Amino acid sequence: MTAEAVGRSVVDNGAQDTVTAGIDGPAFSPEAVAEYDRILGHYPVRRAALMPVLWLAQREFGWISPAVEAYVARLMELPRSWVEGVTSFYTMYYTRPMGRHHIQVCTNLSCRLRGADAIVSAVRRRLAIRPGETTPDMRFSLDTVECLASCGTAPMLQLDDRYVENLDVASVLELIDRLEEEL
Repeated sequence: MTAEAVGRSVVDNGAQDTVTAGIDGPAFSPEAVAEYDRILGHYPVRRAALMPVLWLAQREFGWISPAVEAYVARLMELPRSWVEGVTSFYTMYYTRPMGRHHIQVCTNLSCRLRGADAIVSAVRRRLAIRPGETTPDMRFSLDTVECLASCGTAPMLQLDDRYVENLDVASVLELIDRLEEEL
């Protein structure tokens, strides 16, 4: 099914499927539709394109809500359970609204031995949120992650899409100060 076709209102069993209507539910922008079509062209079967299409959906909508899961499932002609299985397994897909900046502190053994717990505590106190939460002003989301594969530069965190390494409490708090000045 093309993204354009999914964007139209569809009637299933006498009830309008508002998730795919575009008016009452999510629908890709024309630019995202074009990218979706390009993504599909790279894979021999539709299911193989699910993860890149979910990246596209997350970029388009900010997070993967249940309505976005349903939209992607219908768009790709896949069972919704397949989409839910991917979004619930991989932490790279946000299943809640995220702040402008996503702070993911590595708490694996190397980082923990070098101060990750103190860093998480300092960020919690500074932002007044716990891991898995977002500040009320939607500026920051905080998560702990098991491993970011940067043990040689521990402790470290991922800020949005970039690594920040060789940290201590003071440097993390300075980082948050700089981010707040930008906002």
